[in-house]
Amino acid sequence: MSEKSLRILVLAAHPDDAEFHVGGLLSIYGELDHCIRIVSVTNGAAGHHDMAGDILVQRRQTEATTAAAQIGATFEMWEHPDGQLAPTLDIRFQIIREIRTFQPDLVLTHRPYDYHPDHRAVAQLVQDASYMVTVPPIAPETPILPRDPVVAYFPDLFTRPNPLRADVVVDVTAQMDRIVRLLACHASQVFEWMPFNQGVLDQVPDNESARITWLRQWVEDFKAPFTERYRDRIIDVYGAQAESAIAYVEILEISEYARSLGAQEKQSLFPFVPQ
Repeated sequence: MSEKSLRILVLAAHPDDAEFHVGGLLSIYGELDHCIRIVSVTNGAAGHHDMAGDILVQRRQTEATTAAAQIGATFEMWEHPDGQLAPTLDIRFQIIREIRTFQPDLVLTHRPYDYHPDHRAVAQLVQDASYMVTVPPIAPETPILPRDPVVAYFPDLFTRPNPLRADVVVDVTAQMDRIVRLLACHASQVFEWMPFNQGVLDQVPDNESARITWLRQWVEDFKAPFTERYRDRIIDVYGAQAESAIAYVEILEISEYARSLGAQEKQSLFPFVPQ
């Protein structure tokens, strides 16, 4: 890892959220040999239709650790119950300590507007921790940071009360195979729980190769609407000529509650995006 390596901290609600939302971006950081740490704030214990408790928690721990290793990242799962997360002071202090200890250049997390209460809770926790990491009397056992990191929100398509603002547009077309491989590590989710939850479990192939092909289509179907919604912004960033070759993007919104992203720092954090 070079001396100029970035420190990327992902604070996600569940063990598969990082790969699901920003698997392409994390793959790029991994290829550039940056330092990536992924934290699941909950234990993932509610993410299955017929498996629960410690067995599921251990399975998801193994899946997430395996996925993280593919991009040179580390993974840690906290013990807060899945589906029951609330933005409490205790967890806020835990987030503050995590940010102070890891000292990230960039934090990636959920946006406050989301269908899942755990996602919204993590977004609120990170928002509330962002400035407080610089305040000495708060969680005083962990030294403060001289300045808070840049915080960027995962992409989503929700529109109320506000749609995602496309502050950073990352072309992940070339990373699609890696995204699929990362998600395939989370077999309990992409081949079992989510198909069950969406009523398509009977469509999941038994053959491993066919499963990957099926998952690739599922990922493409998930990401394609972002390319369509943000087509004009893609042209603004990459140019009309390059836009025609861009099939899939990951969009980030920069949090207004953390450090602002100036042009120079944007170039430092996202050198693979045209400025």
